[in-house]
Amino acid sequence: MQNNIKNHASARPRHAFRRTIRILWLPLFAALALWAQTAKRPEPAQTPVQQGSQTVSTSASPLPPIQLDGSVALHHLNQIISWYRHSTTGIQSVGLPSDAIYQDNTQALVAQAVRLAFQSAKAEAALIASEQKGNGANQPSGETTQQQNLAQMLAKTSAQIDQLKSQIENLNAQIGKAPASRRGSLISQRDALQGQLELQKALLDAVQKMASFVETNGEIAGGLEGSINQLARSIPEVLGSSASPEKKVTTTTTAPAKPTLANSGGLISEAMTLYDYMSAMHLIDGVIDETDHTRDVVDQLRAPLRDAMRATIQQSQKLASRPPSGDPQQLQTEQQTFQELTERFKQLSAALLPLSQEVVVLNDAKTNFEEWHNSISRESKYVLRSVLVRVCSILLALGVILVLSEIWRRITFRYIGDPRRRRQFLVMRRVVIGFLIFIVLTLGFVSEFSSLATFAGFITAGIAVGLQAVLLSVAAYFFIIGRYGIRVGDRISVAGITGDVVDIGLVRLYLMELGGSGLDFYPTGRIVVFSNSVLFQTGTPLFKQIPGTEYAWHEVVVMITPDGNHKAAQEKLVAAVNGVYARYKEEIERQHANIERRVDIQVTAPRPEARLQFADAGLELLVRYPVEIRKAPDIDEEMTRKVLELIETDAALKATVSGIPKIRSAVKG
Repeated sequence: MQNNIKNHASARPRHAFRRTIRILWLPLFAALALWAQTAKRPEPAQTPVQQGSQTVSTSASPLPPIQLDGSVALHHLNQIISWYRHSTTGIQSVGLPSDAIYQDNTQALVAQAVRLAFQSAKAEAALIASEQKGNGANQPSGETTQQQNLAQMLAKTSAQIDQLKSQIENLNAQIGKAPASRRGSLISQRDALQGQLELQKALLDAVQKMASFVETNGEIAGGLEGSINQLARSIPEVLGSSASPEKKVTTTTTAPAKPTLANSGGLISEAMTLYDYMSAMHLIDGVIDETDHTRDVVDQLRAPLRDAMRATIQQSQKLASRPPSGDPQQLQTEQQTFQELTERFKQLSAALLPLSQEVVVLNDAKTNFEEWHNSISRESKYVLRSVLVRVCSILLALGVILVLSEIWRRITFRYIGDPRRRRQFLVMRRVVIGFLIFIVLTLGFVSEFSSLATFAGFITAGIAVGLQAVLLSVAAYFFIIGRYGIRVGDRISVAGITGDVVDIGLVRLYLMELGGSGLDFYPTGRIVVFSNSVLFQTGTPLFKQIPGTEYAWHEVVVMITPDGNHKAAQEKLVAAVNGVYARYKEEIERQHANIERRVDIQVTAPRPEARLQFADAGLELLVRYPVEIRKAPDIDEEMTRKVLELIETDAALKATVSGIPKIRSAVKG
């Protein structure tokens, strides 16, 4: 008993040492085991069996080879994905009600074609793998072999862990029931098994990590199936996140249709709508061409599969037509051949049937695109016709307006002889014609009048603030050319400047400046320019003649001596003035008659008038008389000569008059 206890006590340090050794060397053991397992090369796929003097391959197959290329299948998937994206996102709705129907049909058809393409590609990958395995021409890749070895190691390690756990449980049960003499030996066995269990667990963890890494990288860079899975992940909205044809998640939504402008009534909006229609038809034509190209790619991929299917069917018919044989070995061989043909037929049909269905779907998609194109084409013809009619209507309206403008101009020049009135009618013609052209263009090009009204309001406010002086001048222009306005040739006085009107513009007034005294004006050779808005300035008065008149008032002034006979002097001086006035009296009376026709007030006829008044120098006698403005210097000169001659020849008048007579203007300015 004591020896057992002693042996058991001495065994504890050894167990602790062993446990420490296991903990330190477990990772190294796991790595070495993993390297040893994965470094093994696979055995050759074909093992010849010696039968007498002949060598027979156990995997020899009577099936004809299939000319399949994985790059063609990948090219097919790339093309179908590109076609899918162009079909779903490249064509936008143009606002027609039928666009929603065609878009929904497009979404369904292209998604179905993509799913069929990937279904066929996966079947082709399996067929290619089966063909390579059966022929033994191409050995599996290193990544596939490594995955197989890792899978075998995982299964083997898991089985060993389960076995060790079972043994440890049995030892634990025996330790509880065993006598003390055997308990130490059982505990030592359990500790040894526990160390092996920890080693296997560490190995299992390392193998699982390696398998996960190899699987992840193998899908990205390994083999045809990995490439197919990678392409499938690029369109999860069709195939789902699992990249499995059986799990389809279609999440593509139809873009909202934009409102059409074809019925809004404006030429600009109709032209924009027509451009959108033409662009959409061009895009649809491009998608139709791409659909034809995609179908050609599918036909190219179907050709070797159809040939293999045809060869398989012919071989099965050939075997079925053979006469039955009584040899059991031959019957077994034929049965095995039929099984291989059946398996080959299933593999080929799994790859060929989705391709045939894909061709049908592509044809339906092409028909859908063609109907969509025809729908937009019919609508574009209506819009084009509307645009042409509107353009012709605008041109016709502008032509009618221009013809009316020319008729107005000819009537003005033919029936209105007064230059002033003619100018007024021509200015009115420009304003009316411009307004009509603006209305025609506005109604022809603009469709949203509510937006136009808001925009016009802002524009008007900006113009009113920025062009205040110009607008005021334009408004004054219509007052200037009014009934009692100014016309070319009138003599006016503005801001202390007297001149003859040379031209009247829409915003400016041009005067030929006149210099000299109030009796004798002469051109200075300068043109004075005033803004028409001067008419509204209170500090700058404007003086002009009454319309239709060109006369002014002058007066002869003489000083009377205190003891002179002013009555006799007045009679003689008035007689002298009337003698000169008689020469142009008819012209003054004609102008007075024009005044009576133009104004509605009573105006006294102009004639010479005498006035006797007190002045600073004494008693002053003046005779006021009308003169023609254009002939005023000549009339004043003749009037001076006549008065001087009268004073020199009449002694009584000479004694009555003191100083030298003067002639002055009766009105200042």
